[in-house]
Amino acid sequence: MDDSTLHATRLWTSAQPIVAAFVASVVRDRADRDDVMQETALAVLKSFETYEPSKPFKAWAIGVARNQIGLYLRRRKRDRLVFSEETIANLQATFLSETPAAKLDFLPECIAQLQGRARTLCDLRYEQDLKPAAIAEKVKMTANTVAKALQRIREQLRDCVEAKAAAEGASG
Repeated sequence: MDDSTLHATRLWTSAQPIVAAFVASVVRDRADRDDVMQETALAVLKSFETYEPSKPFKAWAIGVARNQIGLYLRRRKRDRLVFSEETIANLQATFLSETPAAKLDFLPECIAQLQGRARTLCDLRYEQDLKPAAIAEKVKMTANTVAKALQRIREQLRDCVEAKAAAEGASG
């Protein structure tokens, strides 16, 4: 492996979690998300010679990911739920201005604190990748009730992650 490829691989390894979070914020399907990440990794390595070392690598890699998301969305244009270019640009700006990947380190701890039905719904949705309608059948609830419960769970997890990040910021 030559020095340039080795350097690109090291930079990609450090940037990959935030790029993955950015891709996941737009591409909801797990298999499609994996495909977009693979294409992004390949594009990063293939176009590494265009990277300007004086600029932040993570920002450049997110830009490459945005291009790959654009290609993915053009292929999926017939889908009903597709983000506008403006929305994707806003997400990109958010990921560049904050460090959501660092905050996500607290997520497993917050998920572990979920109990009862909240834990069950979270596992069914995010571990088993079931849609609310399928979850509703399993837990004898309506799909709308499941969707609202999942929204409350996500809010609870967000609040937990934010609180832990703020506490660490205050103590660290």
